[in-house]
Amino acid sequence: MKRSEDNSPKRKAMNTNTNSSPGQRKLQTSMERLQVQQANVNRRAAGSNWQAAMGNENHNQAASTSASTSTAGTHETDATLTKSARNRLKRKAQRNRYLAMDCEMVGVGHNGQDAMLARVSIVNKVGEVLLDKHVKPRQPVVDYRTSVSGIRPEDIENGEDFKEVQAEVVKLLQGKVLVGHALRNDLAALGIKHPKAHIRDTSVYKPLCKVVSNGHTPSLKRLSMAVLGKEIQTGEHNSVEDARAAMSIYNLIAADWEKYLEKRQKHH
Repeated sequence: MKRSEDNSPKRKAMNTNTNSSPGQRKLQTSMERLQVQQANVNRRAAGSNWQAAMGNENHNQAASTSASTSTAGTHETDATLTKSARNRLKRKAQRNRYLAMDCEMVGVGHNGQDAMLARVSIVNKVGEVLLDKHVKPRQPVVDYRTSVSGIRPEDIENGEDFKEVQAEVVKLLQGKVLVGHALRNDLAALGIKHPKAHIRDTSVYKPLCKVVSNGHTPSLKRLSMAVLGKEIQTGEHNSVEDARAAMSIYNLIAADWEKYLEKRQKHH
């Protein structure tokens, strides 16, 4: 009877720390470490929901040895999924390192001569739309410039607050290379700045201007036809289309453009 009691699983669990051999204690420590690492793996896989996953892992650390063994058995599968997730995140980061922006304006002030932001669009390196928003007017609109801007009263009346959109754009562009055409106008309309070293403006890239317009500032419409063989802005402008066109132009000549900038930096 006594022998049976000593060999019971309950008795063994109570004496784990005091009677286990050094080898057994080392194995137990390894299993505990594996459980902690498993939480980190789930953090990468879970993304923005990692805190919930972390809480579940901490809760599961109190499970039995058989449950731990089961978790270890699926560790290899989780690791494979995590590697796939990491690759997806890496590709996404590469696509989003370079962003193209274009804005549409409406006329305010005397005779509508001043420009006010009405729409802003941002796309990534492969043309995926990351942001496309109309902005509520902050002044009375004198000229919607619809034939060019494509903006109508209902578009901006139902638009979003300027400050909110401005903050979204700043956050999105943080640390990114900004591509576009005549970006000075877009940045001014947004009331923001961007590091000059991180700007790729197709309207001022000298080698391109020299080839396409004999050194003069070319329009995006002209550049698109000359470089891409694609006609844009046949009627009302579309800021998504224009941002994609600027990015496509940059992508096509990016290697030469970056070499050109490197040479200029060395000479300075």
